[in-house]
Amino acid sequence: MNKEELIKIIDYTLLDLTASKTDLEKFCQETIEYGFKTVFVNPYYLEFVYNKLNKHDVKVGAPIGFSLGCSTKKTKLTETKESIKAGASELDMLMNLSAFKSSEYDYVENEIKEFVKLANGLTTKVIIESALLTKEEIIKACKLVESGGADFVKTATGFNGGGAALDDVKLIKKTVGSNLEVKAAGGIKTYQDALDMIKAGASRIGASGAIEIIEGKDYKGNY
Repeated sequence: MNKEELIKIIDYTLLDLTASKTDLEKFCQETIEYGFKTVFVNPYYLEFVYNKLNKHDVKVGAPIGFSLGCSTKKTKLTETKESIKAGASELDMLMNLSAFKSSEYDYVENEIKEFVKLANGLTTKVIIESALLTKEEIIKACKLVESGGADFVKTATGFNGGGAALDDVKLIKKTVGSNLEVKAAGGIKTYQDALDMIKAGASRIGASGAIEIIEGKDYKGNY
């Protein structure tokens, strides 16, 4: 995969909790310069970034329930509504891992279903934090995401003690097959990392170090 092809499937992200408007302006300029097709920013700056990038045919995405996922369903759905209103066309929701670890699978599945329904055709991804799960739990989580109707299983936020691992991406893809797509995110730092994730089954890459990846430099961050 050449550089231009890779750029098209990278979700360039800026989710730093201390990011300022000046940082977001630079981020938008980099997005335009490098030609990234989708970006993710925290909901607070969604409208600002949407207005900067919409005329450049760039999709703006929002993380929902970021970065712990344990807010109430009502809170997540309200955040989803507000993000869509602000211009989000892709939505990455963090699964409620506390409920999942408590075997409250009906709650987890219903939350995903309501999230997908509210998105009303927009691209939806559910983050499972695969590094915090056993292999059996990864399979179970994938099946809940599939039955919930989302478009993607996403590996991780990169904020909670682990990111994408090749073996996990392979397992996720084996579990969901052609029914869902896989987004690998968290800890992807080099061009080769990205290519390895794609070979393992990912069709989308999430990275705040997208520029370093494209330029062949080693990104020093975690997500």
